Amino acid sequence: MSDGRLSINQETIKQWSLPELAEGCVKAGIDKVGLWRAPVQEYGIERTARLLADSGLSVTSLCRGGFFTAIDPAERARALDDNRAALDEAAALSTDTLVLVSGGLPVGSKDLYGARERIADALGELAPYAAERGVRLAIEPLHPMFASDRCVVSTLSQALDIAERFPAEQVGVVVDTYHIWWDDQAAAQIARAGAGGRIHSFQLADWITPLPAGVLVGRGQLGDGAVDFRAFRTLVEATGFDGPIEVEIFNEALWARDGAEVLAEVASRYAEHAC
Repeated sequence: MSDGRLSINQETIKQWSLPELAEGCVKAGIDKVGLWRAPVQEYGIERTARLLADSGLSVTSLCRGGFFTAIDPAERARALDDNRAALDEAAALSTDTLVLVSGGLPVGSKDLYGARERIADALGELAPYAAERGVRLAIEPLHPMFASDRCVVSTLSQALDIAERFPAEQVGVVVDTYHIWWDDQAAAQIARAGAGGRIHSFQLADWITPLPAGVLVGRGQLGDGAVDFRAFRTLVEATGFDGPIEVEIFNEALWARDGAEVLAEVASRYAEHAC
């Protein structure tokens, strides 16, 4: 049985169009979705907002903003402009959370500290803009294997060290089991995030090995790997978090299957492993 908190991230059933996602979720009795900017832009922001409103679906997050680590001033300016656009899109979709993938090391750089400081600098410019639109910026730590090219923020501790420079209603973190399941400090950092009101998104995906050649699409279906979802849910809920729980899986085998079948399986696995 579903607990009413399940949100289906659009990328989990990437083979579906937005209308198919909306129809499928309504048929399955799921009323929450997480969206990605590229397919939403392709379909149209206002058109997407109407589709979801007409379907009775709420948007739990929009992904992604971020990529703040460039050194070149022109690149940094473009990134800030893109993030302002992302915040406008989030507001138009009536979601209160923009997920940030903060960016990897610039080409030729080995300065992790400097890259993280540029993330903080960018958030200093964007946080007031986000607040004006009623949208929270959610820093997502990514597994360390992505530190060089995608995200120099690898742990909740690092994410919170940045987020805590800003008001909690403006900047918080994403707790994503796929990225932090291995970290022996995860429990303490989840408690820290919760105590500060900074858990802005809670996402589930499993860790399976061996990883595929394209590690980005190596996320597993719930229950197929190493993650103890009930333990993570207990930790998150102990902080008072009672928001949506978003299943975000990038997996080519799932994308090759019938979308309705995948959706039913996700809901079943969520009930079995995360409730």
